[in-house]
Amino acid sequence: MIYTVTINPAVDYTIKIPELVLGKVNRSEKEEYFFGGKGVNVSIVLHNLGIKSIALGFIAGFTGQFVRQGIYSLGIKNDFIDLPSGMTRINVKIKADKETDINAVGPVIPKDSIELLCKKIEKVKDNDFLVLAGAVPNNVDEQIYSDLLSHLKAKNVHVIIDATRNYLINALKHKPFLVKPNRAELGQLFNKEIHTDADIVLYAKKLQEMGARNVLVSIGDKGAVLVTENDDVICNDAPKGITKNTVGAGDSLTAGFIAGYLEKKDFRYALKYGLASGSATAFSDTLASKNEIEQILKTIE
Repeated sequence: MIYTVTINPAVDYTIKIPELVLGKVNRSEKEEYFFGGKGVNVSIVLHNLGIKSIALGFIAGFTGQFVRQGIYSLGIKNDFIDLPSGMTRINVKIKADKETDINAVGPVIPKDSIELLCKKIEKVKDNDFLVLAGAVPNNVDEQIYSDLLSHLKAKNVHVIIDATRNYLINALKHKPFLVKPNRAELGQLFNKEIHTDADIVLYAKKLQEMGARNVLVSIGDKGAVLVTENDDVICNDAPKGITKNTVGAGDSLTAGFIAGYLEKKDFRYALKYGLASGSATAFSDTLASKNEIEQILKTIE
């Protein structure tokens, strides 16, 4: 089974306007609501590919119920924990001449709710996949992902982490199967500017020295670089197309990588499937469908 953990899910409120003018009243042409968060997005794309998963995490208030109902409507299993107060955050995505995101902080998560999530993690079995992804509210300790992994009790679980800064660094001692920073996030981890593929490989290998088994670095419309535990360096350019939407593209890359790896247990194929999935979402208005992904996959050498 595949489990995705989203500590801080969100309702994405997308507003389309011709041009964003600061300090003035801006009239919207169209508004849409989407339920998401990085782990939730991974579950949705896996579902689109016909792969089952269980979504875990925290929700609160009427926005949290919107997320839960949306997951249910797709037929995706979830075991979200209801928080005693607050509300699941609303992220505003302004699509204008320039795309602008305003991401909210999220609700307070009490310690007893975190302990309940730890108990759910204990149910993960050998050979399962566990995806830990996304932002964490300010009140949650930077050890949260590390603490969750400590409850696996040395099980052979394929752990995938898509997190930033100390949330990732602190979890590396548990030797995750895959970590997935983008180029900017990789640079932030080491306080360095990352400019070339050689830089990416250098710092990806430093993450391996710290415990990561495989490191997948996304570089937007330039593609991705995968440094494997077998000491292979695999680079792929991104497919060509018109970018319509960047929300969830990285999460789609993660989901596609998992789907490709499950299918063939081959890193090169997994990377191609991941890039096809990420690009399909970028070229669509929403998270990509299976048909969109497979059409793009055919174009990747």
